[in-house]
Amino acid sequence: MTIAYEVSGDGPDVLMLHSTICDRRMWEPQVPALTEAGFRVTRADLRGFGESPLPGTPWNDADDVAELFGDGPVALVGSSGGGYVALELAARFPERISGLVLLCGGFAGWPKSPERLAYAAREDALIAAGDLDGAVELNIETWCGPDASPEAKDAVRAMQRRVFELQPPGDPEPEQIEIDWDVATITAPAVLVSGGHDLPDFRQIAEHLAGALPRARHVPLDWAGHFPNLERPAVINSLLIEILQNL
Repeated sequence: MTIAYEVSGDGPDVLMLHSTICDRRMWEPQVPALTEAGFRVTRADLRGFGESPLPGTPWNDADDVAELFGDGPVALVGSSGGGYVALELAARFPERISGLVLLCGGFAGWPKSPERLAYAAREDALIAAGDLDGAVELNIETWCGPDASPEAKDAVRAMQRRVFELQPPGDPEPEQIEIDWDVATITAPAVLVSGGHDLPDFRQIAEHLAGALPRARHVPLDWAGHFPNLERPAVINSLLIEILQNL
């Protein structure tokens, strides 16, 4: 099965990978600006999100995504869980990746902060009680920063609803194929963005990766929550264009 994706514009390739609370629609504020700046933008729905249903057999997200760009080079922009997929791609296919921009990127195995554990416990309790509306609103409260407009919150609300439709709470966890990789093999320059209103885990991950990756820098945004691209689109669009033009 080919995952759902769409391509806009023409020029150097940029591949955008969504958060695991959202789907490829989270990048709608970025696509016009990036295409106007001269980039060819691909955005995809990972399996279990948006228009990509879960398969009946195990899969690997990075393998799915790697089929969308040939020999490269491609710049990867990843949000949260999509940032982790971007890291795996950059580690496994370093010759094909020209750069990384991770917006509040995740990192598998990173120890969860007390704040993140408390959020997970609240979400589990709401789901166990059958209160999916409450679980959706908890995600809005947790992940959307103070600058998120009502429209941005509605967009996240709709995407989180879609996640629950495709991955019904209570069903067995979908099984992915785990492939060993190491950040030490990443050669692409990286920019690691974190938000001052986000859970502390993601600032810590950004700080760690900024010290572990070559030519990496951490860009903390004191105003941002977990989705800076939805909270202040114009600011993030300018930042992305500047970074991508200088790769």
